[in-house]
Amino acid sequence: MTWRERIALAGLCSLSVVFAAAGSGWLRNVPDADRARANPYAGRSDAIAAGRKLFSANCAQCHGADALGRKGRPSLRAGEVQKATDGEIFWLLKNGDRRHGMPSWSALPVPSRWQIIAYIKSLGESGTSESGNQGEERKR
Repeated sequence: MTWRERIALAGLCSLSVVFAAAGSGWLRNVPDADRARANPYAGRSDAIAAGRKLFSANCAQCHGADALGRKGRPSLRAGEVQKATDGEIFWLLKNGDRRHGMPSWSALPVPSRWQIIAYIKSLGESGTSESGNQGEERKR
């Protein structure tokens, strides 16, 4: 295999990881009852501050300190995440998506998961991502 063929193969592998993460479809799996759950900590500055600390300790390793994604992991500031309901994100934290590398965080106390969601939502949407992931259309 020539060096050009190796570079092309490496590029194709990288693209497949990005497209797999972007097309996860996790939102389609969320039951309606979970989708409708409201975050009891939404918009509360104390919860956002607590969520920031929890995010740094539990999420930043994969999603980056700025939540823009890193090493093929999705940006949590992408439209797919920022437009998801708090209940949808809570469901993902509870159940994970092992097929795409997202572990379940069900061992994390329920209030802590809601605080992380409050923090993520406080960041807002950003079109830039190190991983290049863009959101997909949600099932409603």
